[in-house]
Amino acid sequence: MHAIHDSAGLWTLAWRRLRADRLAMAALAVVVAFLLLLAASASGIVAADWEEEVALNYAPPTFAAPRSAQVAPDAASTTGSTASVPGAPPANEFDPLAQDLSELRATLGKAVAEPSAARAPSLPFGADKWGHDIVRKTIKGGETSIVVGLAAATLAVGMGTLFGAVSGFYGGVVDDFFNWFYSVFTSIPSILMILTVAAVLQQKGVLTIVLILGLTGWTGPYRLIRAEYFKHKAREYVLAADAIGASAWRKMFSHIFPNVSHVALVQMSILVVGFIKAEVILSFLGFGVPVGVVSWGSMLNEAQNELILGKWWQLTAAASAMALLVTAFSLFADALRDALDPKVK
Repeated sequence: MHAIHDSAGLWTLAWRRLRADRLAMAALAVVVAFLLLLAASASGIVAADWEEEVALNYAPPTFAAPRSAQVAPDAASTTGSTASVPGAPPANEFDPLAQDLSELRATLGKAVAEPSAARAPSLPFGADKWGHDIVRKTIKGGETSIVVGLAAATLAVGMGTLFGAVSGFYGGVVDDFFNWFYSVFTSIPSILMILTVAAVLQQKGVLTIVLILGLTGWTGPYRLIRAEYFKHKAREYVLAADAIGASAWRKMFSHIFPNVSHVALVQMSILVVGFIKAEVILSFLGFGVPVGVVSWGSMLNEAQNELILGKWWQLTAAASAMALLVTAFSLFADALRDALDPKVK
């Protein structure tokens, strides 16, 4: 019961410090807003129809569209039975297939004309090359990128914390084994390690990206957590826990971990930011999200070719959303680190 009260007091004190930091609370509000938008997107409340072709190809943002482009031309009003298909031969009344051909040409002409009549010439923040709404696409892409960043960072920090705690607390042969394991991972360039894991998994998807990043990103948290456990295991409160018969796992995770959790949180914030960026690289290399799934990484990858054509709105939307989330998450994580640091009074 004593350990439970100490842990609750630590988090209660941290929350009081956070509430006094206006910048931290503003950053928290932004992060929560993104998470709520993620939940709404995942449940289909918003951006469920992001793949609908609602505008003309590369439709510009409304504020950047030419004033003359107010309404899409109504091509359907000029559609005729045979004139709708340019270059169509004149009708032959003696042709047994004349009536069928006439109906086919009318249907084809209607199919060609209707998309132009239905699609908007501009959207509030523009459209991509398929006519998808950039706002809906950015929201749906954020769902994928945030899930990848959070899940992969959680996996990496969880592995690093577990390995670092065991290695730093026990030392000796256990520490030697984990140090050897750490040295093997860090001796291989990170990009080669990512490609190796990707080649072993041999399957595209969000889960694959999470495993690739999580299984290759645990080394940083491991090194820092191991050093913290080496430092804390000889302190008075751990020796007191040992005197009352606390088990090794209880000392590691009920007594020591709350005092080093700020290190794990800092690593979490760094890795979330890094993994969201890494998803862009994986998409560029062909190991990212599969066809039919959108992410901020795939949007930035598409925007490379669009910039040559002067179509800047998809790049701006994806980069702005990613920059806002990354900045807010970093500011909040830094504030949370200070609030949880037992040295800060």
